[in-house]
Amino acid sequence: MPHHHHLAASRPEPQPQLPMPPHRHLVPLLLLLLPLAVSGSDADAGGNATSAPLACSELSRVCTAFLAFPAAGAGAANATLLESMFDAAPGDLTADAAASPGYAFVRKNCSCLPSRTYLANTTYTIPSSAAASGAAPNATAADVAAAAYAGLAVPPPGGAAQRPPRPGAVVALHLLCGCSSGPWNYLLSYVGVDGDTVESLSSRFGASMDAIEAANAMVGPDPITAGKVYYIPLNSVPGQAYAALSPPAPAPAPADNTLPETPDHHSTKFPYGWVIGGMGVALALIAIALLALVLWKFFGHNLQDPNNQGKSPDQHKFQLLKSGSFCYGSGRYLCCQFGNAKPTRADGGDHHTSVPKGVAADVFDKEKPVVFSYEEILTSTDSFSDANLLGHGTYGSVYYGVLRDQEVAIKRMMATKTKEFIVEMKVLCKVHHASLVELIGYAASKDELFLVYEYSQNGSLKNHLHDPESKGYSSLSWIFRVQIALDAARGLEYIHEHTKDHYVHRDIKSSNILLDGSFRAKISDFGLAKLVVKSSDAEASVTKVVGTFGYLAPEYLRDGLATTKSDVYAFGVVLFELISGKEAITRAEGDASSNSERRSLASVMLTALGKCPSSVYMGNLKDCIDRNLRDLYPHDCVYKMAMLAKQCVDEDPVLRPDMKQVVITLSQILLSSIEWEASQAGNSQVFSGLVAGR
Repeated sequence: MPHHHHLAASRPEPQPQLPMPPHRHLVPLLLLLLPLAVSGSDADAGGNATSAPLACSELSRVCTAFLAFPAAGAGAANATLLESMFDAAPGDLTADAAASPGYAFVRKNCSCLPSRTYLANTTYTIPSSAAASGAAPNATAADVAAAAYAGLAVPPPGGAAQRPPRPGAVVALHLLCGCSSGPWNYLLSYVGVDGDTVESLSSRFGASMDAIEAANAMVGPDPITAGKVYYIPLNSVPGQAYAALSPPAPAPAPADNTLPETPDHHSTKFPYGWVIGGMGVALALIAIALLALVLWKFFGHNLQDPNNQGKSPDQHKFQLLKSGSFCYGSGRYLCCQFGNAKPTRADGGDHHTSVPKGVAADVFDKEKPVVFSYEEILTSTDSFSDANLLGHGTYGSVYYGVLRDQEVAIKRMMATKTKEFIVEMKVLCKVHHASLVELIGYAASKDELFLVYEYSQNGSLKNHLHDPESKGYSSLSWIFRVQIALDAARGLEYIHEHTKDHYVHRDIKSSNILLDGSFRAKISDFGLAKLVVKSSDAEASVTKVVGTFGYLAPEYLRDGLATTKSDVYAFGVVLFELISGKEAITRAEGDASSNSERRSLASVMLTALGKCPSSVYMGNLKDCIDRNLRDLYPHDCVYKMAMLAKQCVDEDPVLRPDMKQVVITLSQILLSSIEWEASQAGNSQVFSGLVAGR
């Protein structure tokens, strides 16, 4: 099956400037949104200087905890920011919109670490100007991080956090959290501010004063110290769903229902019945007139337009959904808009194709994608010139274009591929996540269909792994590879668990993982995605086998049963690709002849792991690690990722982890890799993100 290069950039351009490490690029925005959580004389304490992690005794204990973070209003922009800062999924955020100042509540898994303290993990990227964060000129990276997290985070001892804040440096952080040892379900980490008292916290969060004092080992009338973390006992999830909450519109002034006193004239009464009846008749006549106008507009137009003779109204559903501009959401494209949109004059009727009956109602429901004219598509791609061709896929070619001053990728499909076209729109107009490629809109002509996506400047992951130098790409560093794996895992976790309808992608592979300008990964190509059916046993969709060999799970090949565990298997193969730099179907090492034996990468890596007892004695596994890494990687982290990949490609789907477990493991590997990176401070190649070719 041909490889996809959907939306991937392979234009003959100079390599982009090396970006900052790909962890937190929203920090400058955060610094504009942060309120002053620490003020007055206590601010000199450094925010969390007086805060210590909560002690624990059960080293294996993991619980759900919440952190209260001061946020300047709930909205899509803040949600994206918080997800990035706290390594949180969209479903992990709630908001306290009614209170002032407002707080966002972040759900985290809190663990009892070997230090016998409760902590959660995250990472932080130092902004381009440390001064912008309000830190002192001689501040360390730890000081900058403490200011950004308003006292909720502390750095691990030693490492990069104690060095000067180098712009772009990634700092591993511990979040202060806690697990309840009393009768409460959760503990909420809250940083005290001036004016707080135990009584005010009790009133705000609905916890008793005795419970707050017990959870924080407070004796007597201890005051609340500004800048110190306190643990608030809770029995329910705090706040409400984190959405674009806007203040309610002011209620209209109540109507004056009191009638002025009038003399009681028994001989004359006002004819209220006649007035009400007359108004009813008038409204009915107006409704009939409007209905007649709508019918005349619709049918009269079709009868008078010679181009519409013999055509079904269903053939014009695309035209009824037109829009003249892009929609935006939180700085990213928002493909769907609400309500009916009018066609633009640029969209000639000759350029539109028919759509199967019921598509508009079934696919778009209340949300409708932006529609571009065929002329716009043609102009933006320079009439589909070879210079703008990005790649070929199973269902069409992908071109680079500039639409309304925005770089885009345009998938060009034959009209016979309507089914795949509709599936991709149906999925991408319902799911939105930073790790999923964003659909902007579509266009159609008599013979072709076009999908318009956000443009991924650094192409596909495949181009950076498999013989990158011959394609004009640089190989990725170990840190970049782990971050890309984590991004893709979060995207899969989102469609598997956090959407209203759960989906199986069915074509996860390195060519369908795209890299943006900061080398953050986005999953693309949802043309084969399938809605999974919930049952008492599992979520599955029986279908004909589609996808790419080398990535297909054994049970899917055998039974055609697509489940979320099928995607987990394919993701495991991608992990093996990230480690080895080899393709999913590979030839024997050192034998490039056309008739040499071809084996699945999964079988090659599993054989090597079978002879690798530990990360200390890596043996055959080391021979399988991508030579482009040039031994610039932490052996224990590579081993852990390889073992995770092994679990993902287990023959028994029941034994494979779900994507939530994969995300947790990769987060831990990333943090360990960052700590290793800090220990290699003298090696500039480690910090470059990209490894220069030999």
